[in-house]
Amino acid sequence: MSGKKNGRERQNLPGIAGIGAAVPEHVLTNAELEKLVETSDEWIVSRTGIRERRILEECEDPTKLGVEAARQAIKAAGITPQELDFVITATNLGTMPIPGSSPFIIQELGVGKDIPFFDLLAGCTGFVYSLKVASDLLNSGDYKNILIIGLEALSRFTDWTDRSTCVLFGDAAGAAVISRMPEGRGVISSCLSGDSSQWDVLFMDGGGTKFPASEKTINNKMHYLKMTGGGVFKSAVRMMEDTTERALASAGLGKEEVDWVIPHQANMRILKAFAERCGIPMEKVITNLDRYGNTSTASIPLALTEAVADGRVKKGDLLVLNAFGAGVTYGAVVLRW
Repeated sequence: MSGKKNGRERQNLPGIAGIGAAVPEHVLTNAELEKLVETSDEWIVSRTGIRERRILEECEDPTKLGVEAARQAIKAAGITPQELDFVITATNLGTMPIPGSSPFIIQELGVGKDIPFFDLLAGCTGFVYSLKVASDLLNSGDYKNILIIGLEALSRFTDWTDRSTCVLFGDAAGAAVISRMPEGRGVISSCLSGDSSQWDVLFMDGGGTKFPASEKTINNKMHYLKMTGGGVFKSAVRMMEDTTERALASAGLGKEEVDWVIPHQANMRILKAFAERCGIPMEKVITNLDRYGNTSTASIPLALTEAVADGRVKKGDLLVLNAFGAGVTYGAVVLRW
């Protein structure tokens, strides 16, 4: 963790120099879901806060979303793709099991042949993990501009007959360029954590080395996401509170100094319970899951992109980005915008 020394935030910290996001055009509303499964708009909204989500068409390549979000972030950072020297793609399910998603994004961006890259698998916490990893890579002195991307096409692994999960997920991408920032802006502190004992609150058991694809795994619907809802709710609230408090303590900052919390957009009940437990007004919690659903690793950069574009997040604001995800992973980053 990195924080303040003697109450003063350090200069030239790694931070978000540019942000961008992309979503599919197709909107899937709760009313349309009523025709697929036994559910209702009232049931979905009261339990999740979601009214609609964006879904990729069958013919659409999810990589295009990551490329579009990356181009926006690169432009906002005022650099060219050729000035990137590292790429990290956080995703739950890559474009291909091997080699993942990053090489396809790099190829589309025209970055070059010598740039290092990897996919990062940390559930919905992937963007927060990637931001911490990218910050540490910059602090090593070996890199100057790192692109991190949260890219998800979870609709393609959603069981549309399971009303407990099919109402939740949407497709999207969000990206950020991480560079050295002036004037005390950037990542002040972070806290990453995990609890592997709760791995079964959200999982997809088919398709890996334990249960490779077969007629049996297909017939048993093992290639779809599965969730134990009660466990997710109880764990998520506690985890988000824990890492937020630890990251703020590491920075030597109080909750009252936070201008905005931009959490993983999983469920409105979770976000309200987190805010209440932390004593943070919901007016300071940025949400957009009513329009996009749970977009996993893309949810934080998507919400941040919108908040920057509409002027809510301003230069100098103190932000907390926090998330929880499959594994179970969780974490928070405190940064000065």
